[in-house]
Amino acid sequence: MVTGAIKNKVDKIWTDIWAGGITNPLTVIEQLTYLMFIRSLDEKELETEEFENMMGESMEKIFPQSAVGQSMRWSKFKDRDSREIYEIISQRVFPAIKKMKYGRLPDFSENGELIEIEDGVEAEGENKTAFARYMEDAMFLIPTPQVLQKIITGLDDLYEHDIADLDMQGDLYEYMLGKLATAGQNGQFRTPKHIREMMVELIQPTPDDLICDPACGTAGFLVSASEYIRKKYEDTMTSEQWEAFSNETFSGFDTDRTMLRISAMNLMLHSISNPDIDYKDSVSKQNQISEKYTVCLANPPFKGTVDAESINDDLKAITNTKKTELLFLALFLRMMKTGGRCACIVPDGVLFGSSKAHKSIRKELVENHQLRAVISMPSGVFKPYAGVSTAVLIFTKTGAGGTENVWFYDMKADGFSLDDKRSEIKENDIPDIIERFHNLDQEQTRERTEQSFFVPKQEIVDNDYDLSINKYKKVEYVPVEYPPTEEIIAELHRLEKEITEGLAELEKML
Repeated sequence: MVTGAIKNKVDKIWTDIWAGGITNPLTVIEQLTYLMFIRSLDEKELETEEFENMMGESMEKIFPQSAVGQSMRWSKFKDRDSREIYEIISQRVFPAIKKMKYGRLPDFSENGELIEIEDGVEAEGENKTAFARYMEDAMFLIPTPQVLQKIITGLDDLYEHDIADLDMQGDLYEYMLGKLATAGQNGQFRTPKHIREMMVELIQPTPDDLICDPACGTAGFLVSASEYIRKKYEDTMTSEQWEAFSNETFSGFDTDRTMLRISAMNLMLHSISNPDIDYKDSVSKQNQISEKYTVCLANPPFKGTVDAESINDDLKAITNTKKTELLFLALFLRMMKTGGRCACIVPDGVLFGSSKAHKSIRKELVENHQLRAVISMPSGVFKPYAGVSTAVLIFTKTGAGGTENVWFYDMKADGFSLDDKRSEIKENDIPDIIERFHNLDQEQTRERTEQSFFVPKQEIVDNDYDLSINKYKKVEYVPVEYPPTEEIIAELHRLEKEITEGLAELEKML
C-alpha cells in the first residue's frame, strides 16, 4: 500500500517525470516499472554473489561478466554523472533487457553491438520467451539525463529507506491508476498481497501442479504461488520439477500488453524465466484451453460485460450471461483438469444474485462439482480503490458432484483498518481461517452463531443455491432489561429539576 511518506516520494518522482514532458500517466507507469526492474535485477545478482561466496559454488549470472556487462548494473552506474547514466541505460541496459532471455542479459561487442542470446529449442518453432515477446515494443522515453538522474535518486531513496521488503511493483501500478481515475471501472483491482497469500495457503499448490491465472494483471497470484512452493518444497524438488518451475508451471493471460510486460518482469525476478504469459481474452472464442490446469488462482474482473458474440460457447452453456464475474467461474471449471482446485474472489452479488445466470453457475458448483468453502470478506479489503464486498470461493472440479457440506467463514478483519488509510492493526482473522480450513473435521460441532460453520448441501438447494453467509448465520439476540417506567419518569423529573436550577444560577451571574 502506497501511503504516507512513500506516497509523497512517489508523487515527487511522478512530478519530476511530468516536468520532463511525459504527461501520459500510463507511460509514466511503464517507465518507472522498467527502472524498478533494472534495479531489482542488480539486487538479485548481489544475492546470487553473496550465496556464491558463502557456499563456494559457481551459479548462473544475470549480467555478463565483461566490463560492459558489469557497467549495466544499478549499483555500478547510479552514482555516475547524469550524462553517463543516461547513455548507459538508453544505449546498453534498455536494449539489453528488451533482448533478455532465460533470465540472462545479452553482452555487447567491443564496438558496442549487442550480442543476442541464442534461442533454446522450442516446440512448434516458437523461439521467443514471454518476456522477449512483450518487451519487443517497449520504448525508453525518459527525455533528458537530468530527469533520469532525479528518478534514479528518488527510486534509490525509496528502496533503501522505505520499501525494501514490500510488494511494491503492483502497489505502485494501482496507485498510478488511481491518478488516472480509471482504477476499478472494469473491476480491475489488484489483490492485496496478504489476501493472495491466504488463498495460496488454502489451496496449497505443489511443484507438480500446473497453475493458471486467466486474468493475471501484474502476476501477483502466480508470484505468491511460486513463493509458497519454494518455501515448502525447495529442499526436496527434483531437477525436472525445477525445470518445470521455470517454464510451464505458471500460466497467465491478460488483454493489456502493459500488464503482460509487468507480469513477465515480475515473474523473472522470482526465478520463473519462461512462464506461459499470453495476450488472450480468456472468456472469448480465442481461448480454447480446457482440461489443462490443476490449480486456478484468480481475482477476475468484476462488473464488466463482454460482447455476447465473442463469448466462448462452452461458457454460455454453463451460464448464459455477459457478466465477466460469472463467465470466469465457468471458465475455471473448463480450464481445470478433473481434481483441479480453485480459489477465486467474487463480488457478493455472485452469491445471492437472483438472475437465471447467477443461479445456474451456483447450481453448477454445488451439484456437479465440490464447493468446499465460502469466505465472506469485509468491504474494506480493496480500499482505497473500491469498497465492494467480496468473498473467496474454494472448489474442486469433479464433474460428478461431491458437495456435502459447505464451510462458511465470516471474516471481520484482515490485519488492516477497513478505511481508505488501510493502517496495520492487531485484529486479523487470516491465520484462523487457514487453521480452521485445514482442520475441517473440528468444524462439525460449531454453531451458526460462531464465526465459521458448516451448511448441508440440501439446505443450500432449498434456498435456491443462495451462498450468502447471512442466509445461514444465526444472530444471537441478548435481551435488554430496562427499569420500570415509573423509575425512568422519576429520573427525567430529577434531571429536569437540575437543568432548571442550573439555568437560574446562570441568570443570576448575568
